[in-house]
This record gives sequence, structure tokens and C-alpha cells, in this order.
Amino acid sequence: MDDTRATRITESIKPFLVKPGSTVSLEKDFDPGYTAEYLQKEQSDELLQEGVALLRDYQARLAAQNTYGLLVIIQALDAAGKDGTISHVMSGVNPQGVSVESFKSPSTEELDHDYLWRCAKVLPARGDITIFNRSYYEEVLVVRVHPEYLDGQRIPDSCKKGDIWKRRYREINSWERHLVDNGFRIVKLFLNVSREEQRQRFLDRLEEPDKNWKFSVADAAERKHWDEYQLAFSEMLSNTSTSWAPWYVIPADRKWFARVAAAAVIVDALAKIDPQFPVVTDEAKRGLLKAKAALEAEAPKGSRKQPSRSSGQDAPASEAVPEVAAEPGTVEAAVAAEPGASEAPESQGAPEEGGGGSDAAKSSAKPKGMTGRLVGFGEIKLEGRRYRDDLVIDGGKISKRKKKASKAYCDENGHTPLSVAESIPWGGRRLIIGTGIDGGLPVMAEVYQEADSRGVEVVAVPLEEALRLLQEVGKKDAFAVLHITC
Repeated sequence: MDDTRATRITESIKPFLVKPGSTVSLEKDFDPGYTAEYLQKEQSDELLQEGVALLRDYQARLAAQNTYGLLVIIQALDAAGKDGTISHVMSGVNPQGVSVESFKSPSTEELDHDYLWRCAKVLPARGDITIFNRSYYEEVLVVRVHPEYLDGQRIPDSCKKGDIWKRRYREINSWERHLVDNGFRIVKLFLNVSREEQRQRFLDRLEEPDKNWKFSVADAAERKHWDEYQLAFSEMLSNTSTSWAPWYVIPADRKWFARVAAAAVIVDALAKIDPQFPVVTDEAKRGLLKAKAALEAEAPKGSRKQPSRSSGQDAPASEAVPEVAAEPGTVEAAVAAEPGASEAPESQGAPEEGGGGSDAAKSSAKPKGMTGRLVGFGEIKLEGRRYRDDLVIDGGKISKRKKKASKAYCDENGHTPLSVAESIPWGGRRLIIGTGIDGGLPVMAEVYQEADSRGVEVVAVPLEEALRLLQEVGKKDAFAVLHITC
């Protein structure tokens, strides 16, 4: 994600942040009906899908990097939209890397342990995202509103002395700091719904048959404790919003807005992690190519290798790739790109302007551009500039008079032409493109399309790596289209 977009997302979620160290009065400080002035409901679907796409991309990189984990905690009163937020925001991610854990009344086994134990068991692994639908924060919310629940936890009397809630805030903050210090980032979302909106949603659950199952008589009974819950939430936000794990209060009266806002907070957290796909080392690349060559060598005699699955078509056996005869000498000296090609004498070179060169050289000359076979390696001097370790492609060896031959490879503006599909001497299982030292080689889309249809693998790597790959995979299995720097 570009810096401008990341900054815009960070700015958009600032109104929801509970600043660490601040004292919160939930009803005074956060409006459940808030919707940003710049955002209309008609735009929400598109924005949510953009957020989901970003989440999908970040999740893939998080899993590949496999060093960080992400814990998303969602707290709210009943009917605030926890389940809907989870299902909509996480709709596009890979389910293999995401888990959702819901915490209801503790079981007998869970009561035999400390209050953090049941949550610790299901924390995310590195590379994964775990969502807590309710969490250990119930221990300073429901249990605070209903202190009689402490008796069922069989806590020793000596451990109940003093301000147990302040102690639990401290314990939670320390535990979350421990997780963050070990690479597990925490996103905490409180979905803030108004009392009237909750009443309307309860009525919807009662009046619509397909929503009856969502309603519990106990949910309605808890409304009697509304003010107590508001105080408990305010205390929780004031005491546990830290610099390492801050709370975000999401306005939840408008479901469409709550989902967009929740997605933005999660995306912002992942953007700050900025996970990256691992860089494959040169040694690993060579190993991959060897493995692929071994698999391709197992193909039945006279048939092609399996074409890329993305091509959507099979290549007929009659189009089997011809075997390219290897020429004497090192790969730096010659790599054949056409069946039966023989090395031309050094004096042949490229024809000079004005008809210079022998008739044999003219008759065997290749089309302009990066075509033919690899015949040289070393230092090139073109247009008054010197380049070391550049690779040269032509129908014959390039003499030391490279400057005079430059127009055989460059257009009238002195630029290296693109290698089009028709000019490539298709004759191997891999097309290795060695990019020039000036930064790279632009390759037209049809080259990739043609390679795909032929079942030919395209590898674009720097020049020196191209040489190593050619040496590793062997002359019979690869041919090259390599950059001439003009």
C-alpha cells in the first residue's frame, strides 16, 4: 500500500482512538450514531470491498513471512453487530489463516484455571489472524456488573482483597505487552451501540422468524444494567487503552459504517506490520530450477512438458520442443538457441552500415532486436559508454568492433527494441531474459502469452544470474533473449 493511502487510512480512524492515559466517559466522548461527513452509505460497499482486498493481500504476506501474528478483540453489548462485522470484514480472507474464537460462560475446566487461561490456549500462531468474539475483558465487564460471578471462580479470599478491577487491568496490560513484545500485535475494537438502537434490533429479532434464534430473554434482562455497563466500559477503556494495544471505539448504530471503520482499523494495524513475502535466495532459485528440470525430464518421450495451468490449454505432442544441440565451450562462449545452429566465425560479426560484411554474414543475419543465440560475454562499449558483464545476442559472434555493430540492435533513437514473440527463436523449455545493468528489460505482454501457450517458462533475472541459471539448467533446456544496452 502506498504511503498516501496508508496515511489516509490512519487519519480516518483517529476519531475512534482512545488515547492512552485519557479518562473516558463513553456516553459523552463517543457518539454511537457518528458517520464521517465524507462517507455516504452508497459508497460503503465499494470501500468495504477495498478494505477486504487489502486484508486479503496483507494476510497472504503475513502468512508467508511467518514472524508476526495478529489478535483482533471485539467487545460490545448484545446486538451491537459483532457477528456481522466479523463475517463482512473477513469475508475475503483465506480461512486457513484466520480463526474466530467465541467466549461464553466459562466451563468447569476453565474455572479451574486463571481467567486468562482459556484465551491463552487459542492465541494466534505466527502468520495467523485470530479474532476474539468477546474475550478476557468479560472479566472486567460482566463480572464487574455481576460480582457474584467471582464466587464461582473459586478465587481465594486473600486474592479478592483490595481493588480487584485495578489489579486485573494491570494484569491484562502486562499480558498484552508480553504478547506485543513477542511479535503478536493486538487490535481492540469496542462496537458502541446506543440503547435505542439495541432496543430496535431486539424487536427485529422477535418480529422476524429467521432472527428469532438470535434473541435470548437474558439479553433483554441485561438492559436493566445499562448504566452499570456504560460505567464498566468507560473504566475498561480508560485503564486498558495503551500505546502497545490501544482501544478503538467504533460507532455501531449504522452497521454499514461500523464495518468500514472496523476494516480500516485492522488494515492500519497490518500496514504498520508491513509483512513481506520472503526473498528467494539465488541458491534457492537454482534449487527450484533443478527440481523443475527433474520433473520435466520425467515427461513421456516425444511429449511436451506440462504447460502452465494458467494457459488453460494443452499442447499437442506434435509440437514437442526440439532438443537443442550444445556447442563446445562454456556457456559464456555459446548457448545454442536454434536446433542445429553452428557457431559462426568471429570475423563474421554483424554487418556494418552501408552493406559491409560478407554475403554469408548477410544471409545469416538475424532480425533487428534481441534475437538469435547467446554468443558473447564480457565488456561492451556502445555509444561511448562502457558496460561490463553484459550479454550479447546475435546470429554470429560479436567482434570487438561493437560500437559499429550497435545499430544492429538499437532503433533509430538508440533504444533497445522490445523483443516481440515472432522474433524469439523458440527452442527450449525455458526462456531466460537477462536484464541489462541500466535497470531492466521491458518485455511485451505477448512474449509471456506466447511462452504460456508453448508451455515455456519465462525467467527474468539480472545478467549474472542469467548466466548462472543457464549453467545450472543446461544448454538443452534453456534459451535466452538478453538485453543489449544502448
